[in-house]
Amino acid sequence: MKKPDLRQKYKALRQELSNDQIEDFSLAIANQLLKLDIWNYSFYHLFLTIEEQKEINTEYILNILAGKDKNIVISKSNFRDYSMTHYLLTDGTKLIKSDYNIPEPQDGIEIKSSQLEVVFIPLLAFDEEGHRIGYGKGFYDRFLANCKPETIKIGVSFFEVEEEIFETSDNDIKLDYCVTPNQVIQF
Repeated sequence: MKKPDLRQKYKALRQELSNDQIEDFSLAIANQLLKLDIWNYSFYHLFLTIEEQKEINTEYILNILAGKDKNIVISKSNFRDYSMTHYLLTDGTKLIKSDYNIPEPQDGIEIKSSQLEVVFIPLLAFDEEGHRIGYGKGFYDRFLANCKPETIKIGVSFFEVEEEIFETSDNDIKLDYCVTPNQVIQF
């Protein structure tokens, strides 16, 4: 399928999910993540849930990272140039919702993309090659292009793999893993 069709399909599928399903699937994804050999790093980037978009509840992943005493990094989005600035999440971090309902830090200790070792990535759909489809603004492709090549890129999805995404480009950064409630897929 083509990207616009996949975006429409998966946004509609998400809207059909109940709050209980979202919580159950989010917990299952967090449990699947525990199977990965990724817990010996220091800096982990995590997106915070946009509830209005019925995204995965990343609170479960956040709790795992905090329980393992990891450095958790969150972002603030700039919609003028589609860039992201990354901040260390601390006890003193004050979060506010942006105009797009994204929970973001007001300020804090800035962390460079090159310091990140594991990045959890939101997505709408993904294919057997590790291509992902987000909301279409390219925030994560720009961000991931500035990470080290060895940074581990993990997509998280309520839904299973699509056979193929058409219209991929050279700027698209592939995933290393995608985790669903039922499985871990390595690319």
